[in-house]
Amino acid sequence: MTWRAPEIDRKPEPHLGDERTMLDGWLDYQRETLLLKCAGLTAEQLKIPSVQPSGLTLLGLVRHLAEVERWWFRIRAAGEDLGDLYCTEDSPDGDLDDVADADAERDFAVYAAEVTAARATALSLDHTFVRRRRDGGADEMNVRWVYVHMIEEYARHNGHADLIRERIDGVTGD
Repeated sequence: MTWRAPEIDRKPEPHLGDERTMLDGWLDYQRETLLLKCAGLTAEQLKIPSVQPSGLTLLGLVRHLAEVERWWFRIRAAGEDLGDLYCTEDSPDGDLDDVADADAERDFAVYAAEVTAARATALSLDHTFVRRRRDGGADEMNVRWVYVHMIEEYARHNGHADLIRERIDGVTGD
């Protein structure tokens, strides 16, 4: 039997709530939107690139966002000592680039596990950490910034996902 990306029942974004409820709700809405764009597609379809010369794929986006969830919530904010999921020194963009031989079912499970682990960090929005920059500088940041950045990151990539899905099978929608 051919594996297909699971169907998703996306919950609506929150309209009322405190700051944490709104940030959690909007981030979950964006996470579910990504999965909605992939729902019902086969592993092979998830590997179809958007348009030449880009190699961007839906599976690449799922892998990238798993990497980003890990990076911001667990490695940066929570200070966990974890390696990258797909990116290596030889392939720094392996999350997006190395999808030809990737196992889509496994990668969707990794994504789900990273979202679960990110939620489990449960750090205060005011929790601060230091981000070291490549130029040698550093920025003090808080978890609130991470939420806003993650919502922006998903929103941008969900726009890409919408166009890729339409190219694959004509499905459009929000």
